[in-house]
Amino acid sequence: MEDKTVLYQRVSTTDQHLANQQPAIDRLLSYHQLTVDYVYQEQCSAHGRREQFDQMMRDARAGGFRTLVVWSLDRFGRSMHGNMSALLELDGLGIRVLSCKEEWLDTASPVRSLLIAIFSWLGEQESNRISERTKAGMARARGEGKRIGRPFLKIDTEELLALREAGCTLPEIADGIGISYSTLRRYRKRNPNAFTEPYEGKAYENVPRIGQARTSEE
Repeated sequence: MEDKTVLYQRVSTTDQHLANQQPAIDRLLSYHQLTVDYVYQEQCSAHGRREQFDQMMRDARAGGFRTLVVWSLDRFGRSMHGNMSALLELDGLGIRVLSCKEEWLDTASPVRSLLIAIFSWLGEQESNRISERTKAGMARARGEGKRIGRPFLKIDTEELLALREAGCTLPEIADGIGISYSTLRRYRKRNPNAFTEPYEGKAYENVPRIGQARTSEE
């Protein structure tokens, strides 16, 4: 096993910043006289797919490092079972795990496994409470007649029709009315009548019609 130190960092929302974790991490590294050789960073939910976490575990199994530094267990993961499984596997691989928020993690105490379980469970319960509050807030908003989700898309239909009749492709129409191609495709699915063939009496020889299958543009 290579005598390297790695850092795993995760934030779950765009409102959180990895830089906020750095002061505590720097203090921990200085205290243990360690230098980070590689950093695994990602922004994603703990309940979703975590590509950097998975890569870190693969590297651990391959003997790629000896010490893993994390900011806290709730950034490592919020599932009690997942935390326990990963930490015990790292223990079995002979990898030292250091946490800025859980100093007891770097001990050989017989209560270490119990403490890991307790703190992981607390993180899991916190995640469940956040989810419950979010759902309750959405239900209350719906009860008050408020719309939940993205605002309705406003499309300049007259400009869309003009571009359509001119034989423009879908990407050209999207660019012409100032929206993304993917947004126009969603609008097209919700409003199929907006993409019928051009009005009768118009001649568009050798021009693909909006709505016909394309292999290169759609």
